[in-house]
Amino acid sequence: MNCKNNEELANLVEEARVYTKYGKLVDYIPALSRENKSDLSISIYNLNGEFFYAGDYLKKFTLQSISKVITLALVLMDKGESEVFSKVGMEPTGDPFNSIAKLESNRLNKPLNPMINAGALAVTNMIPGRNVEEKWNKLIHFVAELTNDNEVSCNQRVEKSEFETAFLNRALCYFMKQHKVIDGDVEELLSLYTKQCSIEMNCRDLARIGAVFANDGCDLETGKCIITKDIARVCKTFMVTCGMYNSSGEFAMKVGIPAKSGVSGGIMGAIPQKCGIGIFGPSLDQTGNSIAGLKLLEIMSKRYSWSIF
Repeated sequence: MNCKNNEELANLVEEARVYTKYGKLVDYIPALSRENKSDLSISIYNLNGEFFYAGDYLKKFTLQSISKVITLALVLMDKGESEVFSKVGMEPTGDPFNSIAKLESNRLNKPLNPMINAGALAVTNMIPGRNVEEKWNKLIHFVAELTNDNEVSCNQRVEKSEFETAFLNRALCYFMKQHKVIDGDVEELLSLYTKQCSIEMNCRDLARIGAVFANDGCDLETGKCIITKDIARVCKTFMVTCGMYNSSGEFAMKVGIPAKSGVSGGIMGAIPQKCGIGIFGPSLDQTGNSIAGLKLLEIMSKRYSWSIF
């Protein structure tokens, strides 16, 4: 069962919008603290080609941690699973996404998974290229392919704001460099990582990327297989186990779909063989997930029997 029309979807958005008042805007990235707290929008891209939307679905926002899934797919295709997972693990963590604690306690001193900041930094460090420019061009070309939009770019205001306040990420990088998880210049890595997190798009673009993952890596419109089926499976598995920060277990119980959130308020969903989902709602809960976006997905999962479990 799936959404039948935009009016039905709009009613669900208004039902979930009331929860925005219980959250708050992110405060440690100054450029993200200026959003409208009551915003909530969604796009759904069904694998039969149908497209539904509600709210200001063309409003742009930055990917933040959603970009971790995209970068992981890119690096897995270039480096292979063996090399990637020699630097980063596959296990969920109950700690905050920016925690250094597990790095210190893990005997291998490598990040537990690619969806926490330390793991994402290790993965970004593996993007092929001789310098930041080459690596960025490789990444943004891949994103343009996923969205079928050559104009996609990063928000320079957000990028600058994140780079200037990335003190904890710098600490994570230096710890990993000490233990040979990453190499190269830390400031260059942070420059690339903040560009990655500041990639900007709207709900429709995000739903389109979700649909590629839902369709085993193949683009519905072009017919091109952008990501291999096995790598799409690996990414969706990480989305289920680690995609919603340290609320991933609760999300799996209540919603039960592969999804990845970001502190901008974005959520990308990829329901295998059904649809891709893009959500934007900048009011966040305590773990950094869109509070109304989560409620909207919970309502829809129950109504449309979306859970993969």
